[in-house]
Amino acid sequence: MISAIHSESATESQLEALAWVFKALSDPARLKILAHLAQHPIDLCCGTEPGVCACDLEVVTGLSQPTVSHHMKILSSAQLIQAEKRGRWMYYRIDPQGLSLIKAFLPTIGG
Repeated sequence: MISAIHSESATESQLEALAWVFKALSDPARLKILAHLAQHPIDLCCGTEPGVCACDLEVVTGLSQPTVSHHMKILSSAQLIQAEKRGRWMYYRIDPQGLSLIKAFLPTIGG
């Protein structure tokens, strides 16, 4: 992932990476997941380590485990989240590097 994008010097691959991030953000369920991860950096149901258990995300979204897993795969491929397997559960947290790409780009379009 790229650390900064400036509209004049952005390469095609940088813009494609950024477009993928925005596509990952284009689903209400994924936005709900990201908001939950940002508000709850430590999982309360399954432990005290950083990250939110996948089981919590099923409850938050009202979606089935396979559907949540699909959304998490997209968010992970856009480098918006980090995933870690502990035992039989996956734990997720916000990836600051992915968010830094968005923060770096928005000012170039007046954001």
